[in-house]
Amino acid sequence: MLPKLYVYSFLGDFVLFYPVYTLLFTDTGLTVPEITSLLVIWVLAALVLEVPSGALADTLSRKALLIAGPLLGAAGFALWTAVPSYWAFAAGFVLWGAREALESGAFEALVHDNLAHTGTAARYAEVTGRARSISLVATALATAAASPLFAVAGYQGVGVATVLACLLCAAIAATLPEHRAEPEDDDPTGYLDTLKEGLAEARRSPRVRHALLLVPAVTAVWGELEEYVPLLAQESGATAQTVPLMVLLVWLGATSGGLLAKRAAGLRSRGLAALLATGAVALAAGAASGHLAGFVAIAVAFAMFQLGDVLADARLQRRITGPSRATVTSLAGLLTDICVIAALGLYAAASLVLPHSGIFVLFSVPYLVAAWVLSRRTGRPRPDGERHQESREDIR
Repeated sequence: MLPKLYVYSFLGDFVLFYPVYTLLFTDTGLTVPEITSLLVIWVLAALVLEVPSGALADTLSRKALLIAGPLLGAAGFALWTAVPSYWAFAAGFVLWGAREALESGAFEALVHDNLAHTGTAARYAEVTGRARSISLVATALATAAASPLFAVAGYQGVGVATVLACLLCAAIAATLPEHRAEPEDDDPTGYLDTLKEGLAEARRSPRVRHALLLVPAVTAVWGELEEYVPLLAQESGATAQTVPLMVLLVWLGATSGGLLAKRAAGLRSRGLAALLATGAVALAAGAASGHLAGFVAIAVAFAMFQLGDVLADARLQRRITGPSRATVTSLAGLLTDICVIAALGLYAAASLVLPHSGIFVLFSVPYLVAAWVLSRRTGRPRPDGERHQESREDIR
């Protein structure tokens, strides 16, 4: 399964439209407000469909959604290529958002259950960490490949190549195995029952709820800061030629973080707290330095945050016990998206009074808070009925 899974992760982010789609929009005649409205449509589509699609994956088939997601993406990019216009772009972003929602939750649930089927669920962090690193490599290679292809074949060539990558991704998904635990007689079978069960598990289980809230706490900030790394590099004195090198350095840090998941999979709450605190200090120090050398520290911070991201997801998967695994995971994705939007708004507001370096330092604070909360929860006394069950699991 693993080679196919990694190919799926690669093709899923081998989107040659990534570096040029804003150029396509402006060359079509769209204004900045119109482009911004398209990005909002993209985010909202993913937000609205996130949890419902997770429940659909639990009700029907995770594999079916992993096939459907890339096909929706292919349809959207085909629209952009064939009839470039505002409404085609809007429809494409709705399809792209739907693709992200379908894959979110379904992917994690399929990986976890397939590993559990073979008795290797402990490898979940290692496998997903490697898959995330492969996705980052795919994005970088797609960006590199888009430039020469665009020079030769223009937007049409880039669009066709992106559609083909999506179709290949769907074909690979069709070959993935899917193993799921046999449901009990009283387990929910309908869509609404599955959705309610997933939400109920997150509400009634403190262990699941705490793990669920940790995911957006770790993921949202660094995922949003990544977009502003070029601006920080420019403020720190990088020229137009060296800005991409600073971005590459930070990207390499994030990639290495996912690859470290195998070694760090056994970290408990204190270890994870130390990891996040180290990343926060490195982020603040690197940004506050005002020098390009500080980007080494920022790359270390992004490695820590990517690793923390993988470990937080693995912790959530360990604690989910009900049949609505994809639903609960999608709920974490929904909360992450909401936090990303809030972080974007905060960054925009802070930019009115602070330089980019100051904002990066400010955004290290949430990680210090998360580290403090994790360290406080370690060793907290539990009711006698829960102590034996949770003595090992809950501190992980």
